[in-house]
Amino acid sequence: MKHVGVAILGLGVVGSGTYEILRDHRQMYQKTQNVDIVVENVLELRKERAIALGISEDKIASSIDTICNNPNVDIVVEVMGGITFAKDFVLKALEAGKTVVTSNKELYCKFSHELEACAKMHNAGLYYEASCVGGVPVIRAQLDNLQGNKILSLLGIVNGTTNYILTKMSALGVSYQEVLKEAQSLGYAEANPTADVEGYDATYKLSILSSLSFGTKVPYTKIYREGITNINQKDISYGKQLGYVLKLLAIGKNNPEGIEVRVHPTFISSSHPLASVNDSYNAVFITGDAVEDVMLYGRGAGKLPTGSAIVGDIIYAATHEKINYSPFKNTMDADPNTNFIKNFSSAYYLRLSVKDEKGVLAKVTSIFSKYNISCEKLIQDINEDKTANLIIITHIAKEYDINQAVEEINKDEACDVEAVIRVN
Repeated sequence: MKHVGVAILGLGVVGSGTYEILRDHRQMYQKTQNVDIVVENVLELRKERAIALGISEDKIASSIDTICNNPNVDIVVEVMGGITFAKDFVLKALEAGKTVVTSNKELYCKFSHELEACAKMHNAGLYYEASCVGGVPVIRAQLDNLQGNKILSLLGIVNGTTNYILTKMSALGVSYQEVLKEAQSLGYAEANPTADVEGYDATYKLSILSSLSFGTKVPYTKIYREGITNINQKDISYGKQLGYVLKLLAIGKNNPEGIEVRVHPTFISSSHPLASVNDSYNAVFITGDAVEDVMLYGRGAGKLPTGSAIVGDIIYAATHEKINYSPFKNTMDADPNTNFIKNFSSAYYLRLSVKDEKGVLAKVTSIFSKYNISCEKLIQDINEDKTANLIIITHIAKEYDINQAVEEINKDEACDVEAVIRVN
C-alpha cells in the first residue's frame, strides 16, 4: 500500500475540516483507494488549535522550512488565504518537489502562471479544485469529463455570501443593509465584506473557470465586475412581477467574435435552473457543444464541503503518477490572439423615476430608438407625489448603446434612471 504524507498550512475553518476528513476516513481510503494518507505536519502558530484536534506537538511545525525538509511529506495543503505568505510558502513547497493543493482562489487566479512554472520545473503537482465553488467538483469535471466538448458558455452563482443576501432580500422584502448585518452575525459575511459584495471573489473564480472552459488564459483584469451594494428592494420586487429572480452571476461566453466575461447582478427567468439556487448554495451551469446543458450544484463554502474538495485533490494526486498542468498556455497576460468583447449584448431592466406628465414616455422611447434599443415589457406605477416609476425590459441591446441612452435620458429634468440591471 502506498504511503502518502500530508502537511496542512493553517488550521482555520477549512484546514481543520480537511484534517478531520483525513483522520476520520483514513481506513476507508486504505480500503477503497489503496493509499494510506497520514498528516505528517501542520503549520499553525496557535498550537492549541492543533492540540484540540488531537495532533501531537511533535507534528506542529514552526516554519515552512521544517515541512519542506521533511522527507515524509509528499503533499502540502495551503489553506491560509491571503497572498503574501501563502505565495512564498507554496513556492517553497514546490521548489522542494512537494505537490501542492490549494483552496486560495485569489492566489491561484493572480499567480497560477508563476506557481505552475515552478511546479513544472520541480516535477511537482499543483491542484486547486477547492479554489472555486467549495465542494462542487466543477474543475475536475472540466479537466476529466467535459474536455471532449467545446464549452460555449458558463453561468455561475459562485459566491455564497451574495447569494444568501439576495435570497433573503427577495424572501423577506428587507434592505441590503439589514441582510448584510444578519449575514455578518451568522458568519456568512466578513466584517469587511468588500471582496464578496463588490464581486471580487466571483471575478477571481470566473477567471479560473473561464480559462479552463475556453482553453485560453482569461486574466481577472479582463472581466467586467459589478457588485450588489446598490441593489434596491424595489428592483427585486418589480423583477418578481415580471417573472425574474435576481442573482450575482459570473458569466463567460465563447462567441465567434471573441470571449465575453463579466460578473454583475443579473435577472434570470424564474424557470431557469439557477433561479432555485438559494441561500449560501452555489451552482455552475455549463453549456457544451456536444453535452448541451450541465449544472453542478452544492455547498459553495464551509468547513467540510471545501475540505471535501481538498481531500479529493489529495487522493487524485496520490493515485495518479502522471502530472497534468493547465490545458492552455498559462501566462500572466492573455494570449494576444484572444479577443475580449467589452461591448457585449444583453437584455436590460431599467427603472426610471419620471414626472407624471404628457410626452415623457415619448422622450424615453425616442432616445431608445436613437440607440437601436427596443422595449419588450413596460410597467408604469403612479406615485402620490405626481411622479411615476417606469419599469422597462428591453430586447437584446449593446452595452455601450444602453450606457449612452441612460446618459442622455438623465440629462432631461423630467427623467432619472435609478437602476440598470442586465437580464440573461
